[in-house]
Amino acid sequence: MDILSLFACFETCGLTVQIRQLAIISQAVLAMTGRVTMLSISRWTEKGGSYRTIQRFFTGKLPWAEMLVKFFQTHLFNPNHEYILVGDATTITKSGSKSFGIGQFFSGILGRAVKGLEFFVFSVVDLRERKSYPLSVKQTIRSEAEKEAIKSRKKKQAKSAEKRKKKLSGRPKGVLNKDKRKLDLSSELLRINELLKLTVKLIRVFASVKYLALDGHFGHNQAVLMAQENGLELISKLRKDAALFEKYEGEYRGKGRKTKYGERINYQKLPKKYLKKSESEAELLTNYYQGIFLSKSFGCELNVVIIERNNLKTEQIGHAILLSSEAQLDWENLIEYYSLRFQIEFNFRDAKQHFGLEDFMTTSENGVENAANLPFLMVNLSAKLLKERGGNCVGINDLKSQFRGVKYALETIKLVQPKAEMILIEKVKEVISRIGSIHRHNFSISSA
Repeated sequence: MDILSLFACFETCGLTVQIRQLAIISQAVLAMTGRVTMLSISRWTEKGGSYRTIQRFFTGKLPWAEMLVKFFQTHLFNPNHEYILVGDATTITKSGSKSFGIGQFFSGILGRAVKGLEFFVFSVVDLRERKSYPLSVKQTIRSEAEKEAIKSRKKKQAKSAEKRKKKLSGRPKGVLNKDKRKLDLSSELLRINELLKLTVKLIRVFASVKYLALDGHFGHNQAVLMAQENGLELISKLRKDAALFEKYEGEYRGKGRKTKYGERINYQKLPKKYLKKSESEAELLTNYYQGIFLSKSFGCELNVVIIERNNLKTEQIGHAILLSSEAQLDWENLIEYYSLRFQIEFNFRDAKQHFGLEDFMTTSENGVENAANLPFLMVNLSAKLLKERGGNCVGINDLKSQFRGVKYALETIKLVQPKAEMILIEKVKEVISRIGSIHRHNFSISSA
């Protein structure tokens, strides 16, 4: 259970003292119970893990992206497997006002904007194992200009909603055509693109990744251009009312501009020629449609899969529209790759539930960065340890129970003497019951 040997791969990152500190902290996090804070970690560490040492570790600057990728390359990567890149943001709530980057961010769990911190994470998904491994983490820091842009966008959306009520039609005066192949990233995409470039640069040293899967928030043209700029093809989701058109297949009349757009797709009457498969289960009938369509908001052809679900009892019909910027991608793989994007949510769950992503109390920039990246490194470390143990550990709870049991056993062995007396047994009980407590007593036991 010596973790130090697993962290030997970080020596190429120029880390020496930090590797030992990280090994001590990781072993304590795997054994401890309760909230994962600097103070509670120090109560579970062995020699060399004092509270001051833990503080020095969290205030230092570490190359976390290089470390996460290096650990994955050394211990989790399989050259015979195929991988895709996925990305998503996670929000953690904070009640204070001094944490670096604190603000209002949308929480998907709560369904509303909350006060806290947001981190964007890129992970790689093993298509054969169907598991996700975090590779890079970046905190969302919004500038004042970006905050103002968000406010102005909300005002524009409100005005456009009023115009739709008045049933105004036509292009507003002064609006010109835009080049749909021009990369013009927003502040959000610029921040994500910076992290994406770093991640792709690190991972392509040893692995080939072709697809980037993002949620429906990134189902737009600029996200496609961002992915293609990094040599990737985007897989995402469109709105259920997205305006899609067939390609015009009529003859050219020999005059004027060639017609590009054909009939608009009617989701209530989807053409049978695009139907790929039908499935029925109980009262649900699911139809899968796939075709190459055009959108006036995108600068390229879209490989689109429309999933139609029909409730035969209530006669309600729902649609999910998936897209890929690669026309040759098979419709079944497109659905599978997008569904595997959800594996990153399990990384978020494990980081919050077991490794303290929601618990840290540091407020400085380096402290927040270290406290956010450490749980994701622990996610990868736990994946490695679970692989080594095979069927002996079902999940992270079992893994932590094993480390905790070893911790208890080590503390007991330190006290056990060749001739154990009743008074010694009682002292052993008392010491073990106090592991992880705030006030710890030192017992001086002489051999009888």
